[in-house]
Amino acid sequence: MKWYAAHVIMYVKFRDANQDKYPIWENIILIQASSNDEAWEKAKIRAKEDEDDESSENTWENRPAIFLLAGIRKIVLCMDEENEPTDGTEISYSQMELDSWDSLLKFLKGEMISIKYHY
Repeated sequence: MKWYAAHVIMYVKFRDANQDKYPIWENIILIQASSNDEAWEKAKIRAKEDEDDESSENTWENRPAIFLLAGIRKIVLCMDEENEPTDGTEISYSQMELDSWDSLLKFLKGEMISIKYHY
């Protein structure tokens, strides 16, 4: 069995039918599976567990909301695929592109920038 990192996208659906923005999260879930396809299926099942049900009373910015699964963005095979992850194991990565050194420094500070996100 190998270890995979599943990049799961969850979003807020507003109950007032005014979806003027889409707050999202990329949750990374560790999955043990024998293949990429099996990891994908297991990740979908696991991620559905984080969805709210219709009786949820959650809010987002004081608006009634429900938290839902948008989908699985990617599955990444962990760097040390034959061993259980331990301290220091690379479990996932994301590739991005910035237009300047200044953008890189702003990114590190959490400031707003434009970024090209590679799948």
